[in-house]
Amino acid sequence: MDHNIYLIGLNHRTAGVDVRERFALTNVEDFEKGLLSTPGVREVMALSTCNRVEVLVVGEAGFESSRIYEYWSSKCCGNSSVLQENTFSYEGIDAVRHLFEVAASLDSMIVGEPQILGQLKDSYRNAVEEGAAKVIINRMLHKAFFVAKRVRSETAIASSAVSISYAAVELARKIFGELQGQQAMLIGAGEMAELAATHLLNCGVEKILIANRTFSRAQELAKSMGGEAVSFDDLYECLAQSDIIISSTGAPHAVIKAKEMKKVLRKRKYRPMFFIDIAVPRDIDPDVNGLDNVYLYDIDDLKDVVEENRAQRMDEAVKAKAIVESEAESFGLWLKSLELQPTIVDLFDRAEDVAQKELAKTLKRLGPVDQQTEEALETLALSIGKKMLHEPVAFLKRRTEEEGAAERFVDLARRMFNLDNETIPSDAHSNRKSRCPAKNKR
Repeated sequence: MDHNIYLIGLNHRTAGVDVRERFALTNVEDFEKGLLSTPGVREVMALSTCNRVEVLVVGEAGFESSRIYEYWSSKCCGNSSVLQENTFSYEGIDAVRHLFEVAASLDSMIVGEPQILGQLKDSYRNAVEEGAAKVIINRMLHKAFFVAKRVRSETAIASSAVSISYAAVELARKIFGELQGQQAMLIGAGEMAELAATHLLNCGVEKILIANRTFSRAQELAKSMGGEAVSFDDLYECLAQSDIIISSTGAPHAVIKAKEMKKVLRKRKYRPMFFIDIAVPRDIDPDVNGLDNVYLYDIDDLKDVVEENRAQRMDEAVKAKAIVESEAESFGLWLKSLELQPTIVDLFDRAEDVAQKELAKTLKRLGPVDQQTEEALETLALSIGKKMLHEPVAFLKRRTEEEGAAERFVDLARRMFNLDNETIPSDAHSNRKSRCPAKNKR
């Protein structure tokens, strides 16, 4: 091969937050442009998030990955050896496999989380706009997106909650079914309660009330979430209006008592209430759970759910990795096909296959013919196929000599003649809209 793929990166497993901050890419576009001008670099794409920075490079034969370290560290005013100590690196098909795992969220801090795919798509879009992503990275990223889609549709890797806040919302959905039209209440304004409220809003909760001992903080959070701040003194009155309650006050004693909740339930005519107590010490009197139509979960209950779900996700990750392996192998075959000779052989094989099929149809229509006529027809059909390919093959060879590589043209030829036998949608070539305006009828 006259090229190779390199992927170098650091993430939450290989480097502490101080190193990740030091080598983060604040201007990805500028980074890609500079690296693309480095001798031996053909294509570049960089991904920079709070938990990872990864640099994907397609280099010419003989290109050394040490140049990536040198350039990266110089852009961040850092030490190349420190960068190298805190990174991982892959080459060839191993780099492809890692990228597929990243897209499928198998390499994330929380396996199965969907954010990384969106971040990867944004990075790819930027690289395309800068002209840094070309034939190989284009194909690799489209394949990565396809792998991510397969993993999500063929496994249950993202179907169960693996964070305390999300687990709370999943439990609420089990109790109420759909959450559209339900009203929620935050007591306190801790980070986990805020995250849970965000999940509730995403699931369609109609309204969120926010009560906090510091009313200004309740107002601030209500403004950011489109909720309504309420006075802590009106706590029980507001509880009567709420179906889902998330409490996280940090108070040294329970703020919701079973005795008072009996009055609240009578006001509600005993409609179901769901309490999530994620405070330590607990905010809600455990006796509340004994009241009719009240469901109370504390942080230990949620941790059990999270651990069970995390184990389920790891089981699904095994299935996902099998998909990644299969698709990486498929991509490796495509990479090999970019070398000129295999494509020429495939072109002539395709031409011969078409010629033989058309010859069989013709002989069937003609009926019985002598051996000499059949051989003459076969020679004619094969000759036409070979002559039709003479100019395309000459073009591919010429481009290889002129540019030292013909990846773009080889890829185009393989797509044009469908040499990789890809499934083509039935409407792929249909005219959705006429390009010519209709003539006026007289």
